Amino acid sequence: MTMLYYWKIVVEVLILWYVIYMVLLFVKGTRSEQLLKGIVIIGVIFLIAQQLGLEAISWSLARLFPISVIALIVIFQPELRKGLAQLGQLGLHQESGEVLEEIAGAAGNLSRRKIGALIVLEREVGLKSYIESGTQIDAKVTNYLITSIFMPQSPLHDGAVIIQRGRLVAAGCVLPLPQEERGIPKILGMRHRAAVGITEETDAVCLIVSEETGAISIASGGKLNLGLDEEGVLKMLKNLFYKPEDKPFKLPTGFLKVAKRGR
Repeated sequence: MTMLYYWKIVVEVLILWYVIYMVLLFVKGTRSEQLLKGIVIIGVIFLIAQQLGLEAISWSLARLFPISVIALIVIFQPELRKGLAQLGQLGLHQESGEVLEEIAGAAGNLSRRKIGALIVLEREVGLKSYIESGTQIDAKVTNYLITSIFMPQSPLHDGAVIIQRGRLVAAGCVLPLPQEERGIPKILGMRHRAAVGITEETDAVCLIVSEETGAISIASGGKLNLGLDEEGVLKMLKNLFYKPEDKPFKLPTGFLKVAKRGR
């Protein structure tokens, strides 16, 4: 056997290991985790039944598997959609630092006044269906615009604002609720649940201001980060979105002097 054959085996093992690892990482902490465990258990029982010659069990499970494939596609439909959407990402969208500062400033203003707010920032997965559920605006993102939208007297305050590529594209948008409420404190209201729901369905980031307490939270990947202040909001948003531009490389002044002497 040639060395190339052994290298092919190594590459195949590494690829399979990576795929299995990503699947396990993807389903960890979701409802799919328990279903995956159940599938593994059924598979183990099938193998044991074949080895022991238990024909009735083997026959039943063999007939059950084709039906299970269709059932699994239906059950895992949200997870499959999210996974394929993430697979299609070519790079993470980076929002400008100016836009993030305006959003953090608006969150601080609303928090101090105890005015509820729900702000969604689109990343790579499109939010067109959610944008269409609200009133389309297409305006520059500013602290004052966001604050005015969520004022109780505003006709658009009841719903979410969606920000897409640095533009405030819609307000009064309807967001989905989470499929499961495991891990969400019961004291939290519908805004927090909607934020978890949209970040489970897509890769968006959602900022929440509580109307009861004025507390600021950020949801990402279906998980909530509670008890943030304005500075903490800005820091977290920058970690999620913003990468400072690389500064041009400059040679030290001393190096240039030495180079001139060497001529």
